[in-house]
Amino acid sequence: MSKGENSQLCTEFAGIRMKNPIMTASGTFGFGLEYKDFIDLNELGAVVVKGTTLKPRPGNTGCRIAETPAGMLNSIGLENPGVDHFKDVILPQLAPYDVPIIVNLAGNTADEYGELARRLDIPGVAAIEVNISCPNVKQGGIAFGTDCASATGVVEMVKRNTGKPVIVKLSPNVTDIVMMARAVEDAGADAISLINTLLGMAIDIRSWRPVLGNTVGGLSGPAVKPVAVRMVWQVAKAVKVPVIGMGGIQSAADAIEFLLAGASAVAVGTGNFVDPRISVRIAEGISDYLTERGLTHVSELIGRVNDYC
Repeated sequence: MSKGENSQLCTEFAGIRMKNPIMTASGTFGFGLEYKDFIDLNELGAVVVKGTTLKPRPGNTGCRIAETPAGMLNSIGLENPGVDHFKDVILPQLAPYDVPIIVNLAGNTADEYGELARRLDIPGVAAIEVNISCPNVKQGGIAFGTDCASATGVVEMVKRNTGKPVIVKLSPNVTDIVMMARAVEDAGADAISLINTLLGMAIDIRSWRPVLGNTVGGLSGPAVKPVAVRMVWQVAKAVKVPVIGMGGIQSAADAIEFLLAGASAVAVGTGNFVDPRISVRIAEGISDYLTERGLTHVSELIGRVNDYC
């Protein structure tokens, strides 16, 4: 086996061979290179890079991060150098690493998503993750991820423009998460990741103004984990495609909850800010747990909670 491989943890997800089922969540790990001095990227299951758009984006102005009692709020605004810079400058620097690179896409129209998918249908990209929490400018700013028809249109456009596995990242800010999951599966999604951040707000009681420059932002961290586990459990039972679970994972125990709920892989997000090596520690902890329980492979955990519900 190559460096970082463990026979208990090696897995295949949506056709992607991974050394373990631990990914880094988009937006919390930069492009991976920012963490290379703290962690051996080769030990990860996959690196999901930050949201990438057609053109460079400066992101939101004002305060963009606010700590909460059990997590954080962010309103970064998809700051990134654009897809061409990613392809020409960043991706070649990732090439030496033996780890799948998954690119998170963000757009304002279905056509933009399709163009991004076309440009990233290249060697070195293992899969694409479609962020449908973005506002659809043609529909008055409604988020793609809150409307089945809009979400379906994006997925169909992306599928027409790439041969890579397509992972659709769902927003929790909906009435029926199962309905959204089934809609993107029917549109051709090869996998589903959830959850994205919950919409939240903080107010400065000294100034009586919102803390974040954008007023509202995405809540992540331990506070969202029970909601995320519930949604993963609901979706995993309802779809046939594999699911990536995320939301407040801080330990191997947290990750195991998501696996038991039905996730085939997990993504660590806010925890990366607390401990840059958290993903590797979680993989090691899962391996120890499997040994303690007399299990031979991580797949023996997936969806097992349903045996006892």
